[in-house]
Amino acid sequence: MRKIHSKQIVEAVKNLCLEVNFCLPVDIKQSLQKAQKEEKSKTGQNILQQIKQNAEIAEKEKIPLCQDTGTAVFFIEIGQKVLIEGTTLEIAVNQGVKQGYQEGFLRKSIVNDPFKRENTQNNTPAIIHLSQVLGDKIKIQFAPKGGGAENMSRIAMLKPAEGVQGVKKFVLDTVKSAGANSCPPIVVGVGIGGNFEKCAELAKKALFRKLNQSHTDPFYAELEKELEAEINKTGIGPQGLGGTQTCLKVLIETFPCHIASLPIAVNLQCHSARHGEVEI
Repeated sequence: MRKIHSKQIVEAVKNLCLEVNFCLPVDIKQSLQKAQKEEKSKTGQNILQQIKQNAEIAEKEKIPLCQDTGTAVFFIEIGQKVLIEGTTLEIAVNQGVKQGYQEGFLRKSIVNDPFKRENTQNNTPAIIHLSQVLGDKIKIQFAPKGGGAENMSRIAMLKPAEGVQGVKKFVLDTVKSAGANSCPPIVVGVGIGGNFEKCAELAKKALFRKLNQSHTDPFYAELEKELEAEINKTGIGPQGLGGTQTCLKVLIETFPCHIASLPIAVNLQCHSARHGEVEI
């Protein structure tokens, strides 16, 4: 059994909160560069150039990529041979978020009740998805999920007979309905299968995948390409001002489901697709 003190988790989470809010992942930068080269609209090209410049300034000056530093979302894998000493994993993660958001002067966006809406002043509590795996390590993935794109996300319980065409229609309708509100060019996370709550989790998890990694199943890899092409035909363009680069990537995750169901969730992510991970 490997012992890990909760202080290590607090420190790792704090550092993740700072780094991820200041620095875009390499694959996102590369995708934005590619999008600028392929964009047909002059306005779209200028917008993408400004997005790239914004990322450079944020990383250099250690300031947020976007003023919306989001809900703190974590996917954590803990090895079955790990024993956490000190406090619980959940408490440690929230302490790390609190420290990171306060030290980095990151915007605190969480209210303590959906109706009373008093700000918690430290961006907690975080949303934590936890799974146990083999081994003696803890893998922590973090994304600050902004409210704009999140508000445009959708879920549906389709009939199995609607099949692939029903899935395509739902994804496209969701993106078209969002328009400029999701701050395109967007990354589109799609969860298919499971049940009501599982497909939403899959869609969120999909957004953590690198944009240069297609689905391992050729069928879904092709579906990702088809959806990306169709989304880019909508003409929404960068920041909704028209163009050919509305979507940087479609990422699909799936799970087995009930014979009577075809659950689907679409979780949209703005061009500031911030995420990172650390292993302890």
